[in-house]
Parts: sequence; C-alpha cells; structure tokens
Amino acid sequence: MDTPLSTIAVVGLGTMGAGIAEVLALAGREVIGIDISETAALAAVASLEASTARAVGRGRITEQERSDALARFRTSDDLRTAAEAELVVEVVPETYEIKQQVFRELDAIVSPTAILATGTNALSVTRLAAESQHPERVLGLHFFNPAPAMKLVEVVSSVLTAPPAVEAVTQLARELGKEPVAVGDRPGFVADGLLFGYLNQAAAMYEANYASREDIDAAMKLGCGLPMGPLALLDLIGIDTARTVLEAMYAESHDRLHAPAPVLGQLSSAGLTGRKAGRGFYTYDAPGGQTVAPDALTPAAGAEAGAGREVASVGVAGSGTMASGIAEVFAKAGYAVVLAARTQEKADVAKGRIAKSLERSVTKGRLTAEARDETLARITAAGSLDAFAEVDLAVEAVAEDLEIKRQLFATLDKVCRPGAVLATTTSSLPVVAIARATARPEDVIGMHFFNPAPAMKLVEVVRTVLTADDVHATVRAVCARIRKHPVDCGDRAGFIVNALLFPYLNNAIKMVEEHYASLDDIDAAMKLGGGYPMGPFELLDVVGLDVSLAIEKVLHKEFRDPGLAPAPLLEHLVAAGCLGRKTGRGFREYARR
Repeated sequence: MDTPLSTIAVVGLGTMGAGIAEVLALAGREVIGIDISETAALAAVASLEASTARAVGRGRITEQERSDALARFRTSDDLRTAAEAELVVEVVPETYEIKQQVFRELDAIVSPTAILATGTNALSVTRLAAESQHPERVLGLHFFNPAPAMKLVEVVSSVLTAPPAVEAVTQLARELGKEPVAVGDRPGFVADGLLFGYLNQAAAMYEANYASREDIDAAMKLGCGLPMGPLALLDLIGIDTARTVLEAMYAESHDRLHAPAPVLGQLSSAGLTGRKAGRGFYTYDAPGGQTVAPDALTPAAGAEAGAGREVASVGVAGSGTMASGIAEVFAKAGYAVVLAARTQEKADVAKGRIAKSLERSVTKGRLTAEARDETLARITAAGSLDAFAEVDLAVEAVAEDLEIKRQLFATLDKVCRPGAVLATTTSSLPVVAIARATARPEDVIGMHFFNPAPAMKLVEVVRTVLTADDVHATVRAVCARIRKHPVDCGDRAGFIVNALLFPYLNNAIKMVEEHYASLDDIDAAMKLGGGYPMGPFELLDVVGLDVSLAIEKVLHKEFRDPGLAPAPLLEHLVAAGCLGRKTGRGFREYARR
C-alpha cells in the first residue's frame, strides 16, 4: 500500500465518476474509466474534452497540459481492465447489491496491494468491506459534486481498514488539491450527515404548507448566506438519492429528524426526482436542465396581498445594535424615524451608533456626505415611547424576553394612534402571545430582521391567526420600499431560518459529543462540502451560545421532538459562562479585546 497510486481505475462514469476521472487525469494520474454503458463512457470523454477546452480558454491550463490529460484517460466496458490499477474508486449506483458485486469481482482482478475505495455517501463502508477477501484495503473516498470544483474529500475508515491505506489515499487527496477530512463509518459521514437532516426538515416544512418553496429557499440563501436554497439543492442532488441517504441515516440513528419526509417518497415514486427528471420541487426547462420554468406554483409577478395602510413615519423601540440598525434602514429609505429608548441618554447613544455606521459608508464610497446628513436628520431620538403617538408603524427591537415584549406592546397599545401597525422583531417567541397584550391583535405582525440589519436583505414576515390582511400587505409594501426581501411564514417557533438552522447546529455539537469528528474537521466539511460561509462552530460562537441554547429550547418546547433537545455540551458551556466570541471563549478561545 506504499505505492504512489499513479494508475487509478474509476468504476462508474456518471456525473460523479466523470468528474473524479477529470480531477485525476489533470493531476497527472493514468486513469481507466470503466462503465458497462458505452454511452456513459463516451459522455465522460466528451465531458473531459469540453471542460479542459474551457480551462484552456480561461488560461488555467495550457493546450499541452490538456492534450496530456486527455491522453491519460482511457475507457473500457470490462472490469478486468482495472487489473493494473493501484487504486480503484467505485461510483456505481447507490445500492448494496451493485456495489458488493463490484467488490467481489475486483478481488479476483486487482493486485493484493491495490486499494479499493467506495464513493458512497449513504451506505456502510464496513458492510461493503466485509464482502471483500481483503477488507483491510477497503475504505470510503467521498468526493462532492461537482468533483473538479469542490475541495472537500471525506476519507472514511471502517474498523477493518488498514492505516497505510488511509494514509495513501489521504496523501493522494492532498496531491489532487483537495482538503481531506478523516471520518468514521456512519451514514452521511460529516457533511451529508448534517446537510441531509437540514434538507429533510426543509422538505417537511414545505409539505406542511408552512411556507412556499420560493420563500423557504430565499430565506436560507439570504438569511444564512447559502449558495442554494434547500429545495433547489434537493432537486440538484436528486430527490431519490436524498431519500436513500436519509433512509440509511434513520436506520442507524432512529432520529425522527432523519426519517424521510413523506413528500420525498411521493415525488420519487412519481418519477419527479429533480433536475435530472426535469421536475421535482421545481419544474425545469428540460430533463437535466438548470433553468427553472414557471409552473402552477410559481407566484405571479407583482402579486401582493391587497391594499395596505399608508406608512410615512416609523417608530423603532430599543437602543441596541438591532434597533439602531433597523432605524438606519428606515431612515435611508426616506421614512421619518423616531428612535425611542428607556432614557434620552440611551436613545442618543443609539443615534450616535447610526451616525458612525453612516460615516463608515461614506468612507467606503457607498454613501454621499449629503445622503448621510439627510438620513441622520430623519431620525429623532426620544427617551419615551410617548414619542410614538403619531407614527404609522411601530417596530419593537428590545430584549428577547416574552414578558418584556408584552409590557412594551401594552404600552404601544395605549400610545400609538388607531390604525398604526405594531411589529415585533422577535426571532423565536410567539407573535400571537405578544399581540394579545394589546386590545388590537389584528394590528400586530412579526418583522424579523437579520443582523446586521443594514446589510442583511431578508425579513421574515410573520402573520398570526389574528393579523389583518391589510396589515400583512402594509408590511410587504414597506419591505419593498426599504429594499428588503420579505418571506411569509406562520407564527411558530423559529419561523423559517432558525427552525432549519439551529437543529443543524445542534446536530453538529452532537457529532463532537460523540467524538465522531473534530470541530475543525466539521467546520471545514461544511464550508468546503456544503458551501456554507461559516462552519457550524464558527457560527455558534458568533451568534452566542446562550442565544443558541435559548432558541434550541424554544424549538424543543414547541415541537416536542427528542431530536431537537439541546445538546448537553451546549448546556454545559453556557453554564460555565463560555458564550462565544463575546466572552472570549465558546467552542474555541478568542483573544480578548
């Protein structure tokens, strides 16, 4: 197993197999592509020719390098051509029967020192290795799609895998320009183990008619900075493939969060498996197409919820970062803003924070000095909610405490004029409980901004069962004027973003508790394999572990799902005062400022 792995066979030349072959050929390896389908083999050659031609055109490789790579790739329909390979990577369909048959046949073909790797992301590597006469040379080598672009490779060891095989494949991954992450053998490994639970919850959220497919996807892209929304990603992966992975995960974990949402089975059974079929959660211009085509569920352009109320002035209650950010957003959009805090001094400090933010925008060339002055002039700092007497929209942005918010809304009910819209920015509390503190719950709605409010484009618009239609229409229109993207959701814990984000974060913590993977490997896996802007532990430390724990508790209390119970490690860290960046220590330690 101390061979240089210079000749490598790839068994299965679908999209993933062809991508792996391309990576290997460009890295100087002799590649034998094997597939029983001549069509697949020809398509793999054509794919390599096209991608290398594009690379030459973009100046990434020379014409000679392209010619050399093409010369290093040959195809066959006979598994026996793998005899000279020092490493065989199988990427055949995701079933035990097919993969086990490949491994049994390879035993009689390849050298005793050859390494056999499975590209599975859902099946047990140990179970596949047990079919081999030499299980010590079998491991998992999980590339991510598209293989040429994605940096992550999960190197999966079973209890039978010999360390030299792991070392050889790990070194190969580095030589390919990839980032190898060592993981143990369990369905989903790290990246998919976290990703598919999140995708499953999104599918269940859609199935429950809680929010539209467009709003779910927009919420996660804009609220979390993800490259794709979960339902669009399920269409890309393949709904049938996702269901297979989830079935394997559930068989091991028995966690209800991994039990495939029924809609996944319904779509799979109907042949609506995503992009490859031309239809899944969305409809596409053709099978295998990437362009979403309008269908019966596509929202009509410009369709809104009817006529709303006139809004010329806005009151923002609070003196923290979120309150000042929201006030800045409204003032920039031309609204007259009253920024009220418990004291005049606190209100003045909050307005000063806005002035500094605007000045930074001027320095960076994003705002003119004239616009800065006009924006600041629209903001009036006040030391009492009495200043909200004439505002058309009152937005509360105080501490995330139900009793504090209820008391504030009881005051707004007395102070604000009849017909004023009352909005809460809560991220996890029941909006209806806040609304019932007033004598006009029909005027109350949720407007959940994301931090930092001036930069983040998303606003979750949360209707209760009592919210009036024209109040909803008013807030949608206001969001358009302040250049935010509104997504509609009902009044339940976590709304869209937090209900999908925090179970994912909680599951990452459980992986560490179980000593399955390290903080660094999990963060790297999600950034490199999932396209996340931050790894889960980076994000937890930024959000604050106390805030994260509070949201997890709210989700667990509302949905009563054991899988949503906060990870004990999170509770222990919070009890110890390790709250993340703000205290200098959370999952990691930080230099104190």
